[in-house]
Amino acid sequence: MKRDTRVNLLILLAVLLLAAAPLALGLGDHKEEPFSGADGEAEAAVTELDPDYEPWFGPLYEPPSGEVESGLFALQAALGAGVLAYCIGLGRGRRQGARAAAAQAAAARTETPEQSPAQSPAQAPAPAGRPGAGPEQDPGQDSGQAPRQDSGSRPDGGTADGEG
Repeated sequence: MKRDTRVNLLILLAVLLLAAAPLALGLGDHKEEPFSGADGEAEAAVTELDPDYEPWFGPLYEPPSGEVESGLFALQAALGAGVLAYCIGLGRGRRQGARAAAAQAAAARTETPEQSPAQSPAQAPAPAGRPGAGPEQDPGQDSGQAPRQDSGSRPDGGTADGEG
């Protein structure tokens, strides 16, 4: 089994345990509505502390029943999960596309045109930038030119990073 699969299964198991633990341990059995939500808990705490408290404003829309309110909340959660899943999938697809494009570019760089058996080395195309150079001749060798140095040194004695 792959490492990613094991990690995903462990995460799924942890989420299931967290969801089932309150039910299995009987948390909230002492309440009339054990899993009513934070809004109801906050309202009960405020009325217990200050019975004369009046809210500054009311809800914009009051659903006709608790079932409708629960349905709207579930719809909101489903839409949010859908948007989140789309964003994660889009990012993953972009990463996979970038990897595939990089692999394709690397494969294209490593492919060299093969010479046909009828073509002799003298008939082979010359490398770019050096007209008349055959395929056996190494650039910078036997041409009177010094080999190129890419170590960061400059002709004036300094280095590319400014030290020197």
